[in-house]
Amino acid sequence: MIKLPVIKPETITRTKKPDWLRVKLPVGKEYANVRKIVDHHKLHTICESGNCPNMGECWGAGTATFMILGNVCTRSCTFCAVATGRPPEYDLEEPARVAEAIKTMGVKHAVITSVNRDELKDKGAEIWYQTVVLVKEQSPATTIETLIPDTKSNWDALIRMIEGGQEVVSHNMETVARLYRQVRPQAKYERSLEQIKRTKEFGKRTKSGIMLGLGETTDEVHKAMDDLAANGLDILTLGQYLQPTKMHIEVAEFIHPDQFAAYREEGLKRGLKYVESGPLVRSSYHAERHVNVPI
Repeated sequence: MIKLPVIKPETITRTKKPDWLRVKLPVGKEYANVRKIVDHHKLHTICESGNCPNMGECWGAGTATFMILGNVCTRSCTFCAVATGRPPEYDLEEPARVAEAIKTMGVKHAVITSVNRDELKDKGAEIWYQTVVLVKEQSPATTIETLIPDTKSNWDALIRMIEGGQEVVSHNMETVARLYRQVRPQAKYERSLEQIKRTKEFGKRTKSGIMLGLGETTDEVHKAMDDLAANGLDILTLGQYLQPTKMHIEVAEFIHPDQFAAYREEGLKRGLKYVESGPLVRSSYHAERHVNVPI
């Protein structure tokens, strides 16, 4: 196997990333329009809360990934820029506002995600269900991907989250098994695999994402691909981890685009139906492509 180049982070400051990680600043009429709609409906987006590098491109195309159940997460994952703490009581009117915003924007494919709400008995499942149902009622031609959190083995909550009519159900593994305690301290690798398996058994198109550059080895990435394929995963996204603040886990390495391309081919060989792989790929990047992937 050809060893592809890796750039160690000590050679690059946080303000000077490799050329392949540079993105355009968010500007333009469509970006401003999405900004206006999001603000008007008092909604949260993972684009902002997660410091997504593709926000300018996606918002400029008139799309956004909506984040429900507030913007404070009960988890303390070391990679994530979303605020951690004790969330306020969730807003029962939020599903209606999300549905109205999606209708106003004329979105053809909507992506909806949420923070973890571990303090709730149903993990927020009813809000999930109501959001998907209302979006479908107001925008019947709109397809939906839901990027759902770990339900901590509450399988009744899982079914409620995914039975509203969405076309794609995503749950991100985020990293390889060895790094789970460091990267996702309140999650379990095997539990997330089981959640994907149960989602597939329910009949849904399944999707997950992994960040690279956290110190994982090539063999560990391949093993994760094997585990995901064995548990019914259809679509995998692979992207470069970028440290959102100095308080978060540091980047171990910047993965070269050629290595991302190699991982894509390897994933397809290992039984995954579709692999979106590149330095700037994020869970919802080009998500509209994933609705019609043959599975």
